[in-house]
Formats: sequence, C-alpha cells, structure tokens
Amino acid sequence: MMFPKKVKYRKWHTMRHNPKKPQVETRGTEVSFGSFGLKAYSGGRIRSNQIEAARKVLARSAGKAGKVWIRIFPDMPYTGKPAEVGMGKGKGDPQGYCFEVRAGRVIFEVDGIPATVAVEALRKAGTKLPVKSKVIAR
Repeated sequence: MMFPKKVKYRKWHTMRHNPKKPQVETRGTEVSFGSFGLKAYSGGRIRSNQIEAARKVLARSAGKAGKVWIRIFPDMPYTGKPAEVGMGKGKGDPQGYCFEVRAGRVIFEVDGIPATVAVEALRKAGTKLPVKSKVIAR
C-alpha cells in the first residue's frame, strides 16, 4: 500500500466543502504518459487500500508488456474511533492515508496493451474506487 515515508502533522483537518458549489480539478486532467486513462467524474476520498486494489487489477491485465502509471498519491491521514466509544474525548487515532479527488482528475494511465484490453482493465479498476469514473483515450 502507498503511504508517505514521513509526515509533518499526524492529524489533518477534515477539509469540508460546500456541496452547492462542486469543486473541479484544474491540474492532472489530461492523459500525459499512457494511451488510455481513468478519469474521475465525481469527487471523493480514495484510500490507499482502494488504490492498491485498482492497481492490482491493472497490473494483472497489463502483464509484462504493459505499463501502468498511478497519478495520485495518498498523503492525507484519516482518523477513526473504535466501535462503541462515546462522543468527545478528542479526535481518533490515524487509521491510514487517502487522497481527495475532485471531478476531472486522471487517476490511472496505461500503455503498451491493446485498446480493448486497456479499456476493460480500466473499467474494472474503476469499480474498485468510490468515485464515478470513465475511461478516456489520449
């Protein structure tokens, strides 16, 4: 799983957003490295284990000939409290790391495999993620 080697702060703010004003990504919106990419069409938080599950699907279908690029990195810690613990008594302990995705972000890219295989692999990888996504070509 992906996580940073070192972090400056153990716990981050929650970073709430206004649902009436959806945020759209300005960077990382085009396919830059591969021939096909998986683009997010809704916002959300993608945890490191979800990225790893999608990466495994892509690596399995790409084989040795194909190349996979992961365009996001989970560097934001998320916290959680144990089950059946009352309110108050501070914030929970860090559970793992996630990446906050906005609409328009390219998450994965692939190259070196046939178009039909690449599209199917990216579609399967998209089902592992908690955001709506589409396969795009260069």
